[in-house]
Amino acid sequence: MNERRVPAVNLESVTKVYGQGSPILGDLSVSIAPGEFVSIIGPSGCGKSTLLKLVAGLSPVTSGTIAVDGMTPVNAREITSFIFQDPTLLPWRTVRKNVGLGLELEGVTRERQESTVDSLLALVGLEHVADSYPRQLSGGMKMRVSIARALASNPRVLLMDEPFAALDEMTRDHMNEELARLYKEREWTVLFVTHSVAEAVFLSSRILVLAPHPGRLAHDIAIDLPGERTAETRRSEEFDRLVARVSRSLREVGRT
Repeated sequence: MNERRVPAVNLESVTKVYGQGSPILGDLSVSIAPGEFVSIIGPSGCGKSTLLKLVAGLSPVTSGTIAVDGMTPVNAREITSFIFQDPTLLPWRTVRKNVGLGLELEGVTRERQESTVDSLLALVGLEHVADSYPRQLSGGMKMRVSIARALASNPRVLLMDEPFAALDEMTRDHMNEELARLYKEREWTVLFVTHSVAEAVFLSSRILVLAPHPGRLAHDIAIDLPGERTAETRRSEEFDRLVARVSRSLREVGRT
């Protein structure tokens, strides 16, 4: 008999209310398998960022349950990393020191810190700016430093809240391609919030479309683009078809 795999992330009837206000999320249930790249899209105010914070254990659910690899979100923090829209780099620390900050705080030996940071800088293509400061970096470089820092803890679940929203279109496309490459190499489970349908289609194996008032699952769309995700992917008929389909779903929930 095959053993049933524990979902990487599992939400059961999750609701979230802040204070005496209206529910932000209402009776949301979804299961995400290990290794899935799941984008979350929907109108402003539908609870996308709130959902990530709940999974990260940064805010408690009002009712329902969340499990991350079978653990509570708080207990799963060691296997979870959160990447925000703002890279939040420390301006007085070099790229190398920013990437190694978490390892330093954990008391990891200097030798292991240096080895881990070197490998991560190579992974994101930033070895040549290891001793530079954030003020000397482009927006795309700063975001790659943020990604490298998040990967230092060797996470199994990666939560990303509109990480490329502030970048220009060309840099954003390049960062999407870099993220697709890293995802294929590392095989994380990713929850990725974005307002860009094209970005969601390019990166994802699955897209969740949330409807607002309160936030709830309206559509669950499989993205079955063949082959590796590269710049050529965006020029394919299948990519255009999926973008159109997801856009229609988004317009539907926008009218609710």
